[in-house]
Parts: sequence; structure tokens; C-alpha cells
Amino acid sequence: MPLTKQYNEILTLAAAITEGVPNNVSNLSNVSAILFENLKDVNWAGFYIAGEQNGEEWLFLGPFQGRPACTSIKRGKGVCGTAMAERRSVVVENVLEFPGHIACDERSRSEIVVPVFRGDELFGVMDVDSGKFGRFGEDDREGLEALAELVGRILL
Repeated sequence: MPLTKQYNEILTLAAAITEGVPNNVSNLSNVSAILFENLKDVNWAGFYIAGEQNGEEWLFLGPFQGRPACTSIKRGKGVCGTAMAERRSVVVENVLEFPGHIACDERSRSEIVVPVFRGDELFGVMDVDSGKFGRFGEDDREGLEALAELVGRILL
């Protein structure tokens, strides 16, 4: 299914601003800003980066736009940790009903988390939150998955 006009524009902007930039922090920061500025009804957009702590898999806060956020999330915990563990996108219409939801921003009501892969390796996840219930649908999942593929190709 073709991407919406909005996501085609987001992909074009992200490709242009990251082209030839050999720095993950710079690129993830700009992609976060593009999402935050171009998606309607979004209160947080950013990345959590996979890592290890005491022999366990965790996600650690990366570049983002929005209010201060949780600095680390254990694999399998919350929406981000679930997407990490299952290596798939997770769309939540009502975070208040998601078992184990981690409320970094109490205003969030819906969320979408998309894994970002560097080759076969899970680099981290892209996380977008909204203050509106049911904000994210199939168009968002497809668009953000396409963006995650682009991000995966530019990672160092």
C-alpha cells in the first residue's frame, strides 16, 4: 500500500537532512524534530537505543522532542520494551489500558513504537506519543516503519 502524502514528505525531509551526515546523534535528533513538527497531535517523538545493563537488555533514552522522558526501559516492559522484545511495531489506542504502561508523560493517551534495525541487529525503537486516544492507525504504522528503514540504513 502506498504511503500517505504526509509520510512521503516526512521521508523526503528525513532523507535530505541526513544525507552525508556521519553522526547518529545528529541524524536521530533531526528525524525526531521532523516527526514532532510534522505530525499532528503528537506530544513526544524520539528514539530509545538498545544496550545492556548488568547482563540484561535495556533501552536507553536517545534524541527526542517533547517533555523530559524515562531514561531507561527494560526489555519487555511498557510499550517500548514490548516492541523491543517482540521485534515488531506496537500500536496502542489507549495507553491507560496497556498492561505495564510506563507513563513518562502523563498527558499521553496513545502511542506507537517501531523497532529500528541496523542490518539484522536491533538498534533501538522509534517512539511517538499523543495526548489523543486512538491517534495512530495503519497509515502511521506503515509510514513510521518506512522511516525506521531509512534510519536503519543511515546508522553508523
